[in-house]
This record gives sequence, C-alpha cells and structure tokens, in this order.
Amino acid sequence: MKKQVLIIGLGRFGMSLATTLFSMGHDVMAVDEDEKKVQNVSAQITHAVQADATDEAVLRELGVGNFDVAIVTVGQAIQNSVLSTILLKKLGVPYVIARAENDLHGTILDKIGADKVVYPEREMGIRVAHGLTLTDVQDYIPVAPSYGVSKLATSPYSVGKSLSDIGLGRGGKWGLAVLLIRRGKEVIVTPDRAEVVRQGDILIVSGSDEKLEQFMAETKKQKEEG
Repeated sequence: MKKQVLIIGLGRFGMSLATTLFSMGHDVMAVDEDEKKVQNVSAQITHAVQADATDEAVLRELGVGNFDVAIVTVGQAIQNSVLSTILLKKLGVPYVIARAENDLHGTILDKIGADKVVYPEREMGIRVAHGLTLTDVQDYIPVAPSYGVSKLATSPYSVGKSLSDIGLGRGGKWGLAVLLIRRGKEVIVTPDRAEVVRQGDILIVSGSDEKLEQFMAETKKQKEEG
C-alpha cells in the first residue's frame, strides 16, 4: 500500500532510503539543512526540502503529522536525532523509525518514543561478516543471536531434487525452514517439501547459523564430488 514517508537527514543512509522508497511507489519527502544534498535528491523523490528538522515550527509548517511514517536517519548528531524524534511524535506522526549509533543512543530513542530503532552500520557489519564466512549465501538478515534468514542460490547438487530429498523444510535433517522460493517472476510461499528445486531458483531459508553452515558445507562437498 502506498505510504506518505518523511525522511529526516540525507546522508548515505537517508539518501538510499529516500530513493529506494520512492522507486517502490511511495510518496517521499526528505528534509536536510544541506542545500547541496537537497538539490542532489530533488529529482529522484517526490519532494526535498532544505530545513532544520529540530525546529518545531518548521515541522508544523511541513505538515509532518500527515505522514504515515517518519524515518530519522541522523546518526552522529545525537542531540539532533533525539530532538527530531521527540518533535515528530509530539506532532502526531503515527510511526517513527530512528537510526542509532550505539546502544546508549538506541536506549534514549526507545525511551523518548521511537516506534523502532535501527542500527544500520551494525546490521551491515553482520551481513558482511556472514558473507565472508558463508560465501554461497547471497544475503543474510540476523533475527536473533546465531539465527537468521538467508538467501541462497540453487546449487547444482539440489537441482531436480525435492526439498525433502535435500533435507530442507519442516522435519528435515538440517533444521532449516524454507520460507519461500523465487522462481523467475513467480514466488512460492512456504513451499511443500515435495516441491522440486529447479535451476535458477532462489531459496529463502531460516534457521541457526550452525545448521546453515553444515548444509552449505554438504552442498559444496556434493558439488566437488559431482
């Protein structure tokens, strides 16, 4: 569903969020004090404004209470981050996401009413680390310590076999749940264990890092024995 989204801050994280959300079909307004940053993004989103997002009068004039979601991407300027978050909640934004630099910053944001706190640098670090240790994992989202959701390309070993044959899915030996299979433009959600894997399939699986590593090691071994 199309949403009205407000982005506070146009650093790399804010810029990426703004342009991505706009490309997904949402109405996006971005606010930053830096005129150059505002000019750089103005043609790529719905509206860009040079303004001070810590000024309550300015935020009122922008009508921030009419937005569905506001995302405060300011990181290192912690005082500005906190003040913007407080004002956005005060002015009636129903859902405010705020970026935190560290645990203390995150705790403060949580206490003052941020609906969700994100740690983009930490999360990217986790993804990169898993990319180094699990080279066949295309992407990784941490869910809990040592547990996450992974995007896997189909290995030659798996093609032509059912999920049950390769030990995936509920009750499988690897303890990895297959959340969906992306097959070209088709998406198969919670596939049956009898589903046969095809060349080019992308598997989205969830489970412990240990089980994932064991599964990847086995598929690599089968590929080498080929």
